[in-house]
Amino acid sequence: MISGRRVGHAWVAVVTVCVAVVASLGLAQPATAAPSWPVIGNGSSGSDVTSAQYLLRSHGHDISADGAFGPATESATVAFQRSRGFAADGIIGAQTWPGLIVTVREGDSGDAVAAAQTALNKHGYGLAVDGQFGPATASAATSFQSANGLAVDGIVGPQTWQSLLGSGGGGGGGGYSLPIPRDTLSRGYYQAPHHDYPALDLPVGTGTPVYAVRSGVANQINNDRCGLGYQVAGDDGATYYYCHFSAHGVGSGARVDAGTQLGSSGNTGNSTGPHLHLEIVAGGVNRCPQPALLAVYDGATPPAPGDLPTSGCIE
Repeated sequence: MISGRRVGHAWVAVVTVCVAVVASLGLAQPATAAPSWPVIGNGSSGSDVTSAQYLLRSHGHDISADGAFGPATESATVAFQRSRGFAADGIIGAQTWPGLIVTVREGDSGDAVAAAQTALNKHGYGLAVDGQFGPATASAATSFQSANGLAVDGIVGPQTWQSLLGSGGGGGGGGYSLPIPRDTLSRGYYQAPHHDYPALDLPVGTGTPVYAVRSGVANQINNDRCGLGYQVAGDDGATYYYCHFSAHGVGSGARVDAGTQLGSSGNTGNSTGPHLHLEIVAGGVNRCPQPALLAVYDGATPPAPGDLPTSGCIE
């Protein structure tokens, strides 16, 4: 009769040998490779540019964080590169990003935090870009880290920065965002029916940041029905309408990424009170936004716009 202890040792030996054999054959699971740093320069636009501008501001360069990489951002980049002994080419790529990023954590504040919030919003977290690293930003950071196989510590350090900036976001690459900061409304509001055709009304106060749900080209709206708003021709082939703003935030013809702030909510146009009106048009018809935004809220992949229903979301 063999003792339980001897059996246990035998199994340990077998497992150890198997692991060694698997490793020797190259069959062990490889670690997930980090995405490449994005390359941005004069003429680039979108959330990666906005994050870079906030980071340049955190290093003392007085530029606007407007998401458009123009001459001022290029000059600031060259000055930063020279200060660090980098090649001063005005392009932010694999050499410059590691020196530009700033590790931030809960309790921190300032432009580097705003950069991290902007990068998280590219992945759908709908944070207020206020430069305050509070519980909502910490929760978004840990959620992103968990979803991407990173160490889950809530700290936006080098590995998290590289994953945030190097994946997702614009260009039709799969990035989605909630249209307002996540902590503004609970999940139930995203499944509320609209009153007479497929759309969604979110009851938020005047001045609430409004974000692009998907990347594309934004054009301003200003008419009696919609009031101030935007029509965004999405890179996914759908058209997104946002209405009743109190103020525009980006110019017509601007490229926006998911999570780019379009403007601020309000009560303009045909509106009975402050709210955000959102429509998704695909295949020439209005689609119910509810399933898409519920998926974003839950951290799941939304249906393609053309697969969204055309009924079932009306009172």
